[in-house]
Amino acid sequence: MDMAVADVIQQHLIDPEICIRCNTCEAICPVQAITHDSRNYVVDAEKCNRCMDCISPCPTGSIDNWRTVLKLRAYSVDEQLGWDELPGEQALPEGVAAAPAPPAVPATQLEAAEQPFVASAWGATLPPWSAAHAYTNLYGPKTGPVTATVAGNVRVTEVGKTQGSDYDTHHVVLDFGAMPFPVLEGQSIGILPPGTDAQGKPHHARQYSIASPRNGERPGYNNVSLTIKRVLEDHQGQPVRGVGSNFMCDLKVGDTVQVIGPFGSSFLMPNHPRSNIVMICTGTGSAPMRAMTEWRRRLRASGKFEGGKLMLFFGARTQEELPYFGPLQNLPKDFIDINFAFSRTAGHPKRYVQDAMRERAADLAALLKDGNTCFYVCGLKSMEEGVVLALRDIAQGAGLSWETLGAALKKEGRLHLETY
Repeated sequence: MDMAVADVIQQHLIDPEICIRCNTCEAICPVQAITHDSRNYVVDAEKCNRCMDCISPCPTGSIDNWRTVLKLRAYSVDEQLGWDELPGEQALPEGVAAAPAPPAVPATQLEAAEQPFVASAWGATLPPWSAAHAYTNLYGPKTGPVTATVAGNVRVTEVGKTQGSDYDTHHVVLDFGAMPFPVLEGQSIGILPPGTDAQGKPHHARQYSIASPRNGERPGYNNVSLTIKRVLEDHQGQPVRGVGSNFMCDLKVGDTVQVIGPFGSSFLMPNHPRSNIVMICTGTGSAPMRAMTEWRRRLRASGKFEGGKLMLFFGARTQEELPYFGPLQNLPKDFIDINFAFSRTAGHPKRYVQDAMRERAADLAALLKDGNTCFYVCGLKSMEEGVVLALRDIAQGAGLSWETLGAALKKEGRLHLETY
């Protein structure tokens, strides 16, 4: 068979046995080559340009898989969505050489005219230079999970219904006993819900950001806390009962759960003196922000650390839906600058975190100019573009070049986007 090497490609694939369905790869892909259903995340071979933007942010390494295939026999999206494990290498026809890996095409080299403003393209994939070393993947689907015991489970939003939606968010504390489970602020873990899905397969892991600082929810104890909203409807408002969230919210003290992780090595806080942190979040996206704030609060109380400014922009539909509203009110004003934004408060216009940011443009501009400032964005995917556009407009309004500043924020690990 006479076939040129050009007819053979290195197809990019995601390992369904390791993937924790965190959505990082799909969120960061500049050409929308990655998609998913309720079962798998997959890569469309016809769209993938091998820019490699999705590789380093993946917390598990499941994204970094390749198969040499005939271009005409590339695995389709539908085929990949049905996989439980990766296939082996295809047998190539006699005389056909394997394709060499083509050079990566950084998204920054794509012509600006070819793509609209893509907020995810500005997100850093490296941690700040002074971040502590993160341990990752100590326990995984293949190496085996670790058992944790529920040490606490309390509701952190006001009870009630508004516009048909339950605002039921819980603060869950897990204790690992004698098993080592080191974590840092900004990392996450995976919870394996018991039972099977509609196909009779074990439920895949659900990822949750850690809401406690590095020395534990209770200092000196081997525990972590999570912020979990009970999911009773999807993003379109259709009724759905979230498998992981309902399992976790219903846990009682003394129950046990299976945990994998920890995950994440870039969404980490700076540790050098006078470093500033700007936190922008919605809903349960507050979890890593709570962890960072509490660690800075403990350092301040110890008198051993000279911290910079802390600034928080926290959005929710109503005050009742906002987790930790009460405790936030008790933090000293000279410790953290808190800005709330509510989009569904009766009698008031809709207000989002990006609106609150624009109101504080002068203060944010000064922080953007300071190389010691790190920005963290966490929440629903829909907030990402508005937030990054607000940062761009604030920078440009202050006479800064966003192309230069945005590139520096990304390169130096100072603008982190974690949306879902």
